[in-house]
Amino acid sequence: MSLFLEVALPVPLRDHYTYAFEAKASESLIMHDDQQEELKQEAKQRAKSPQIGSRVVVPFRSRELIGIVTSVSEHCQYDTSKIKPIIRLLDQEAFIPSELLLLCQWGAKYYHHPLGEVIQAVIPLRYREGKEYEADEVYTHTPEGKGLPFEALKRAKKQQEIHQYLLEHTYISPQELKSRDFSSNAIKGLIDKGLVQQTALTTSTEIEANKDLLKEEPRTLTDEQNIALQQIRYHTYNCYLVEGATGSGKTELYMHIVARVLQAKQQVLVLIPEIGLSPQTVKRFRARFNVNIVELHSNVSEAARARNWWQAKSGQAQIVIGTRLASLTPFKNLGAIIVDEEHDRSYKQQDGFKYSARDLSVFRAHTLKIPIILGSATPSLESLHNAESQRYQKLVLSLRAGGAKMPEIKTTDLRQANLVAGLSQNSLHQLKQTLENHQQVLVFVNRRGYAPALLCHNCGWSAQCSSCDMRMTLHNSPRHLRCHYCDRSTRVPISCPSCKSKSLQTSGYGTEQIEQILAAQFPNVPVVRIDRDSTRTKQSMEKKLLVGESAQACIFVGTQMLAKGHHLPHLTLVIVADTDQGLLSPDFRTLEHMGQLITQVSGRAGRGENAGTVLLQTHRPDHPMLQILIEQGYAVFARELLTQRYQSNLPPFWHMAAFRSESKRADNSLRLLEQIAQILQRLSHGVDNIAILGPHAAAVEKINERYRFVLQIKSASRNNLQRVLSEAVKEIDQLAMSKRARWSIDVNPVEM
Repeated sequence: MSLFLEVALPVPLRDHYTYAFEAKASESLIMHDDQQEELKQEAKQRAKSPQIGSRVVVPFRSRELIGIVTSVSEHCQYDTSKIKPIIRLLDQEAFIPSELLLLCQWGAKYYHHPLGEVIQAVIPLRYREGKEYEADEVYTHTPEGKGLPFEALKRAKKQQEIHQYLLEHTYISPQELKSRDFSSNAIKGLIDKGLVQQTALTTSTEIEANKDLLKEEPRTLTDEQNIALQQIRYHTYNCYLVEGATGSGKTELYMHIVARVLQAKQQVLVLIPEIGLSPQTVKRFRARFNVNIVELHSNVSEAARARNWWQAKSGQAQIVIGTRLASLTPFKNLGAIIVDEEHDRSYKQQDGFKYSARDLSVFRAHTLKIPIILGSATPSLESLHNAESQRYQKLVLSLRAGGAKMPEIKTTDLRQANLVAGLSQNSLHQLKQTLENHQQVLVFVNRRGYAPALLCHNCGWSAQCSSCDMRMTLHNSPRHLRCHYCDRSTRVPISCPSCKSKSLQTSGYGTEQIEQILAAQFPNVPVVRIDRDSTRTKQSMEKKLLVGESAQACIFVGTQMLAKGHHLPHLTLVIVADTDQGLLSPDFRTLEHMGQLITQVSGRAGRGENAGTVLLQTHRPDHPMLQILIEQGYAVFARELLTQRYQSNLPPFWHMAAFRSESKRADNSLRLLEQIAQILQRLSHGVDNIAILGPHAAAVEKINERYRFVLQIKSASRNNLQRVLSEAVKEIDQLAMSKRARWSIDVNPVEM
């Protein structure tokens, strides 16, 4: 009997592909005696029909591809003689659970992206290649080792490090052993002593943990935290927006919610916006809970990702902590989703499948009928609007835990000021005074590198990227010029390439230069730089943040990696070096992002016993929105922005999508969007409250030798917008010009 399978393939095409599966009846095999029972069982397995969600190997043009079965039928609408058979079936059971497949199908439809590529983003590389789950060899305690106290091996320091790690994490893989620089001789010594054993970690064999759910007693909740906790309803859908001031104890509230879910034998997904927040988040959860906690983000190796993914799918991992990538993880029994810093733009994928991990998670929670908690000190305008419209339930934590006070925010006028390392004399005076009080300082500058520009003082030449419409950034360690858009790098010229003058000088300040100047100004004080360049190696972020846990005076110089989530109890002064970046952009979202960033980075100050101060350096101290933010706080600031958005027919009141095109020929890129604009105008004719804007050049027109243009469409009705987009993409795929220029669609764009 033939079955016909619809298969989603990892190709950038929206078509459905149909293949045949020939079921071989096991009855055709003649069995003579009981010795052939095993062969009979194998034949029955081969005869089993493919399941929706199974992986299959199929022919596609001149290649063999691995796809996912999305439907199985005995009937076919096409000429069956032309239907190719699958090459082989890889899974007898569904590899992608039905709930996750539904999420992928909804995401593909809502974001107008090929389903095969959406599913491709879900599956770790190992399984995309058709491999099976393989049990990992890991090291665990023997019963004797597990019974030893925490400090039992202090005479053998390296062995004690591994022993203490196993007490906290239950097991360690050989790869993790190597990445943490644990001694191989030390692990051998522990095995020889009978304290550690090597065993297989499988989906059917869960490493035995202590019986108690909690390793440590939870902290006593404040009245506000208790009120918020009592509002949460489990085993049913609701979206809770936790608007909690920085330092108000959102994480403690999360952990009380997680404990309730774990008691019900369910799993929890915790999303964080950036990899830099992973070490401290995982550390806090592992210190509290005696369950298997796994990480999923781009710093996790492919082997570890495949293992952790499978453990979540099988139910062996009770808590999954990760970035937006983790939102597409399969679960056996998911009971709650927590999205920390829900406002963060990092939750929106900017290339390929342009999904929002936050919005996908809200849909997933609704489908599974489980609670989802969105937490932030600076909620997005979309979430605030949903709360005011009663689609979300808002919970407020207005006070800092432990009685700490919110920092005082002041402006420092940069007009006609003499600057040192981009800092005014007032800022330097406050910085010096703070260090003398044995407290810590954060200088926030959202530019990595040494300087954003290299100029010739003689003729005005500047170092431009040959592939982009952007200046190259000067980096000092090692010394080179790098484009932060296409990542092209080149050597620093000795003389001006234009006039041969030796008068080359830098313009502006980056984190490297400020670090260097402050280290020279304060030679006896540690200066810790935290940006993408200084935290590339594993555990580098964790090690740098350890400096902040000590009570010694130090200076942190950092980008927005330091702006949110980190708890630095001895940090009392924050200096925002260039507030004006957020006041000058034409993007309508920039003011919202500026308010969030200033509020978040301000929240790093004064979280301990000492009060905090924030200095905002600006040439526009009298800017009305800046004054509202400082004097009345983010809540009033956000509501003023909502009023402006309403009056301007902008999100969240209107819904938006952006078409983007790029080509090595600017005219191809522009002409494609002009044709798309004509399609949109025709499809939206007669539909009320739809506007088409553009096409126009992107903010950075040329990146990596390709010219980029943007076309926007917005509507007061989400349904009308989605209907127009669905019809439009069908026609765009047929345009000849769509083969000459790359194009993409971005629903609910966060960057213009």
